Formats: sequence, structure tokens, C-alpha cells
Amino acid sequence: KETSSPSLGKDRADTVIIGGGCVGVSLAYHLAKAGLKDVVLLEKSELTAGSTWHAAGLTTYFHPGINLKKIHAYSIKLYAKLEEETGQPVGFHQPGSIRIASTPTRVDEFKYQMTRAGWHPTEQYLITPEKVQELFPLLNMDKVLAGLYNPGDGHIDPYSLTMALAAGARKYGAQLNYPVQVTNLNSRSDGTWEVETPLGTIQAKRIVNTAGFWARDIGKMIGLQHPLIPVHHQYVVTSTVPEVKALKTELPVIRDLEGSYYLRQERDGLLFGPYESEEKMKLQESWVTNGVPPGFGKELFESDLDRIMEHIEAAMEMVPVLRKADIVNTIAGPITYSPDILPMVGPHQGVRNYWVAIGFGYGIIHAGGMGKYLSDWILEGEPPFDLIEVDPNRYGKWTTTEYTAAKARESYGFNNIVGYPKEERFAGRPTERTTGLYDLMKSKCSMGFHAGWEQPHWFYKPGDETGYKPSFRRTNWFDPVGREYKQVMEKVGVIDLSPFGKFKVKGTDSVKLLDHLFANVVPKVGSTNISHMLTPRGKVYAELTVSQLYPGEFMLVTGSGSELHDLRWIEEKVTRGGYKVEIENMTDEMGVLSVAGPYARQVLQKLTNEDLSDASFKFLQCRHLKLSNIAVTAIRISYTGELGWELYHRKEDSVPLYSAIMEAGQKEGIDDFGTYALNALRLEKGFRAWGAEMNCDTNPLEAGLEYFVKLNKAADFTGKQALKQIKEKGLKRQLVYLTLETDNVDPEGNESVWHNGKARTIVIGNTTSGCFSYGAQQSLAFAYVPMELSKVGQKLEVELLGKNYPATIIQEPLVLTEPTRMRLQRKGESPKI
Repeated sequence: KETSSPSLGKDRADTVIIGGGCVGVSLAYHLAKAGLKDVVLLEKSELTAGSTWHAAGLTTYFHPGINLKKIHAYSIKLYAKLEEETGQPVGFHQPGSIRIASTPTRVDEFKYQMTRAGWHPTEQYLITPEKVQELFPLLNMDKVLAGLYNPGDGHIDPYSLTMALAAGARKYGAQLNYPVQVTNLNSRSDGTWEVETPLGTIQAKRIVNTAGFWARDIGKMIGLQHPLIPVHHQYVVTSTVPEVKALKTELPVIRDLEGSYYLRQERDGLLFGPYESEEKMKLQESWVTNGVPPGFGKELFESDLDRIMEHIEAAMEMVPVLRKADIVNTIAGPITYSPDILPMVGPHQGVRNYWVAIGFGYGIIHAGGMGKYLSDWILEGEPPFDLIEVDPNRYGKWTTTEYTAAKARESYGFNNIVGYPKEERFAGRPTERTTGLYDLMKSKCSMGFHAGWEQPHWFYKPGDETGYKPSFRRTNWFDPVGREYKQVMEKVGVIDLSPFGKFKVKGTDSVKLLDHLFANVVPKVGSTNISHMLTPRGKVYAELTVSQLYPGEFMLVTGSGSELHDLRWIEEKVTRGGYKVEIENMTDEMGVLSVAGPYARQVLQKLTNEDLSDASFKFLQCRHLKLSNIAVTAIRISYTGELGWELYHRKEDSVPLYSAIMEAGQKEGIDDFGTYALNALRLEKGFRAWGAEMNCDTNPLEAGLEYFVKLNKAADFTGKQALKQIKEKGLKRQLVYLTLETDNVDPEGNESVWHNGKARTIVIGNTTSGCFSYGAQQSLAFAYVPMELSKVGQKLEVELLGKNYPATIIQEPLVLTEPTRMRLQRKGESPKI
């Protein structure tokens, strides 16, 4: 055990890391190793105090998230070579791990996960019951239908791992100081920080909160309420089990998903850790209201075997030798949970140079990869790849303590639940963030959760099977969505798009700022365009709709999930460039209704004296008008690709505006539609979606967004030089448009794309999104494939639920947009619908 004398060592630092668990120490190691001078870590008691030291230390390549697999893979590869690099043993075991399927639905889930693993380099196999038994001979095989096997998985000693990372951090020049408590944080006008401690103050260029379950207390110092809550996690260690001792090789880790526990070998005994149901599990809520008790460091909670009894019984049934084993140790310690169990990693909106790496439910497996990810982002000015799912800015003021507690309970209890596509979880809903139409709509539709908002996915009609019925195949919403699709294509539909992120930008430098921010030109007054913010390396950081409402006054609109993600990026550019602008986030005050379909103009014209004809109100124009005496900002644009307007208005006007539109559209057969139909409509039109076809993993040229990127404009927008180089070198892959011949299953995105070449069939790419096309009556998907396989007519295969389905690259789009059809009609050509 090492000792440390408390000292600050210096009064200035580039980066101060607050918290000495495995995540904070990993970040110190990666920053220092990358050459950053003046990295200081402050730990209030000793390294690994908190959640690290008592963790079960599981390491797995598996994760249902696409890019979180990269984090896991990096961690495991790093841990395997740390001892050699630092001279510190880490106690790393890699006997592999098996997730056990004992229901047919779970076998489907494994097949669903396998198609998402195909285009990743990590090893993962769907194995038979015979292979499961061969690898884990002590299992009762009565219920085992299949296994998901990751050969490189295992477990590591968390204390030794942290000490090895600490040795590495010091070797490369980082300072790890403890016991040193941070008592206060002051942000200075130049964006730097004063970090106060009992030993003096350090001035830092940036601070990173890696304080585990103390992260809330650190956040409170600067007025932030991080949505985190400590959960009681128990695991049990047995004495020697003769049958385990007799084995020649170490048992793989097993995860019995129906029994909701993990079990691994611990020396000659077994270690077993369950996840109780949300009713039985325990939260340490007093720490949220009163803060963590002073002096808490390496203490544990009182264990409670009664709470986990049903899981112990399930484990004894699955691993019968457990019946005779004696329990020698029960660990009950705090783990920090965020509402959705994913960590919060990255820079925080609203506070300059304040970064977080907090809320780790699985800190050991995430520590290595997240340390590297964050270090790269800090040093390069952009994330190395897209991880929007861990963006701290996915939460906002709507994330109350009650919501966090309800969600943490659910996330813990659902730890091993089946992971369906289009998954919805209902605890803590609705939040205080409801649209003006929520009360009117809630009983008429199946709602989805989007960044705190409730938004209709699809609407019920008499005879429909209502409610949320998740499935890996077509389910109860399939026909109703087709009905809504038809409604918009043939008549007129209304959708609530209020969850959009909405910002007003104005000021003397507004045009200059937007010209620098966006790859597209700045729209003229009264006009709207689609614009992309790129990273310095030319990746797509965001896609927004930009409208110039008055000279120098703009409205920017983004998706609900990227509201604060985009706002933070814009604010950082404003500060760095010293632009004189004001930015106002209007998201919560403003409602949005979209009216779309061939009769959209007819219906809206009844409510206003303004001329809405094509000659007077052209596609991509915006103006202020009154509909039924309600003030709206109307933009002629629709994500359906049909004739339509988006109507921005005060949230309190949503109900009267909606009612007026519905009444005006009676003769035209107006009706509601939801986001599932919207998705089908946009895919048929070949519209890309941010987060699917484009994100921080893709550049706009390979995503087919050249039309929106003006490389010849005068302004040197962010990413311009990088894009010129990408264009010069030529693309390696291209987004293509596929039709598929499937049966009762449709692509979702992230499935493996196969090609039957001369030698063998191999994975050559991945889908990004997909759905059933109600117009063409077959499945449709976007996919990234190598340039040489991107020609129209190319035959490929897409893997869905363990089966490869024939796919063909077609000319996009499947259905022309309404403005294009109108243009062709004016030329006397007959357009395809």
C-alpha cells in the first residue's frame, strides 16, 4: 500500500482532475502520456476510495451500444499491457464470459446483438448449449438454449488496476495529490478556474469532475445539480468449492439474464452479484438530499441477504455446486447511477472549461476507454468518435431528484432485461417537460420519450391493439403507422414537433458567427436552409435548420436529443471568437406543429388572409403570420418531404392552434400522425438523420451532404480545410440506399452488411437506419459500404436476427419530394411518387 503526503506541489495547472477513483486516475494517465504538462489530480482521502475499491471488477467486450463497444475494447487491450508498461501487477484474468439465454426471446436478442457485432473487430459468438457446457461444466443445462460468448472477457482487481494507472500517470509527469479536499470552485472571467483546498488554491485552465458519488457535491459548488444517485450493490464471495478447485482452467464469467446476476470464479470459490428488482433494490437517497457523510471513504453498507434471496436461489439452480458453498464475505457498497445507467462524459453546457466523467455504473470496464476518449477530446478540441449517448448535456433542468431516483431504480432493476429495438422505459414519466398538447394527446397514442419530452409515436384507432408491445419483429404499431403514412401522402396530417431544440441568435456579429459555424451559406432574410456544424477534422457535429427572420436575427432548430449538445458547441465558438451576439434558448417556451400532405395549403389557407400559394410562399421561405388570430412563425419545410409547414408559436397557444387546424381540415379528412410514420416518410425521400447517417464518425461528403456544404464560400468555416483534404484524397466509403427482401422483420440501423465475394461472404459495412417502406411495400435502409461496392444495382446482404436477407443498392430517393415533383411537373415531366 502506498502512502502520500498531502501537498499541492504547484499553484497553477493546465488540468485539475477532482477524484482519484479508476476513472480520474485513468484520465490523468492518458493526458500525461499524450504529453500534456501540468496535470494535477486531487483526491480527498486515498486513491480508489468510494466505489472503485469494492467493485467486482468485471471486464467485457459486450455492450449493446455501438460505440461503447470501442470503449470496452480499448480498456481490455490497455489492461492487458499495463503491467508490462508500469511494472505494477493488475490481477487481470481473461477466461471469457457467457451470457445465457433460457427463453426464445433471449435467443432473438442474442441474434439481434450478433448482427451489431459483425462490423466490429471484437470477438463475439452465438454458441450452442453443448459449447456452453464445455466451457462451464458446472452448469445445470435444463434451461440453457444458447450462449453469447466473448472469449476476451474476464475480471481485474480494481485496486491494482488503479495503482498501475497511477504509476503510469506519475511516470509521464502527472501529479496525484492526496489527501487533498476540494472545498470550493471559482470560475474567473477569462474562463479559468480557482480550485480551493485547505492547502491553498490552484489556478487551472480546466477542471474535470471525476468524483464518483461525491460528483454531486462538486457540481453544487458551481450551481449544477448532476442527476446522480448512489445505489446499494451487493455481491457474495464463497469459500473453496471442491468442484471449482478441481478444474484445470478458470471458469468463464457467466451472466444468467433471467436470474439477473453475474457469477465468476474467485480463487477456488465463486463470486456472485445480483441486480434486484426495482421494488427490492435500495437507493441511498439521504446522500442526494444531505450530501455524502463527511469522512466516508472505504466504508460499506450493511448487507441484506433477504433482499437477494430469489437471485441466490436462481443461481443455486443454475450452478448446483453453489448449494453446498459457504458464504465467507458479503460486500454491499455504493455505486453511482445516472437515470439511464450510462455515464456522463464530456464538457458541460453553461459552464466554461468544466468537464465531467461521472455516473459510472460500470467504472472498471469504462475507465480505460473513457480516460482515452476524454483525453483525446481535451487535446484535439473534438471527440475522437461519436458518443452522444454519454453526453452530460442529455439531461437538463427537467431532470429532478425524484426523476433521477425513479429512473435509477428502474435502470438497476432492468439491468438484465431484454433489450428491444425502439425500447421505452416508463418510470419517472412524464417529467415536468410536457408539450402544450400532451394532455390532449396522452390517451390517444403511444408516447415516446425524447430528452424529457413525451412525443406521439403512433395513434390509436378503434380495433387497434393499443399500448407498448416491444418486439424484434413487426408488432402492434406496424399497420397503424402504415395508415398514418397514407394519411400524409394522400390527405393531410398534423404532428407535434415541440421537442425540437430552438435557439434565437441576434446581434451585430450574428451573420459573421453563423458563416463561421456552418458549412452552408447564411440564408437571406425570410429564408431557411439546412446547415451543418462540422468539427475541425471535418466530421458532422450537428445538423440544424437555420432561418433569418429579420436582418441579423436568426432561429436555429435542432433535434430534441441534441439541444444542449449543440448549444454548448455554439456558445464555445462565441466565447472563443469574441462574437457580439445574444443567444436565447427558446426550447421550452415554444411549441411546434407541423402540417403536411397534399391538402396542407388548403387547410391552412382557411385560417389566414396571407397568400400561401406556391408563387407567394415558396419552399424554404419563412414568415410571421396569424392563423386563426394566433401569431406563428411559419416555415415552408417538412421532414415528410411532402407539401408542409412547420408552425412555431408560444407553447400556451398549442391547444387553440391545434384545435383551429383540426377544425379547418374536417372536409379534407385531416388526422394526427406520429414520429414512426415521419421516419418512414423521411427514409423514402432519402433524407438523412443526424445521429444515424451522420455524426462525429462521418464526414458530410461520404454521407451524401455535398449539396449543403459550400466549400467555395468566402468564410473559413470550421472543418473547411479538413474537408478540402478529404475531397482531394478521395472517399473510402459511401452512404448507399438499399431495398431489402425480408419477411416479418425490418432493418433498424447498425446491422451488418455482407457481400458475397469471390473467396467468401464477408461483412463490408453497416446500415445506419431502416424501416418498412409503405409506398414500395418492402424494407428500406441506408448503409455505409466501400466505394467499390457502392454502385446502383450492386447486390449485397443485410443480416437481421441471424439471417442474411438479399439487398440491392437503388437510385435514391424511392419517392421524390413534393417540391421536386412540382418542378418536374412545371417542366412537363411526369414525376415518380
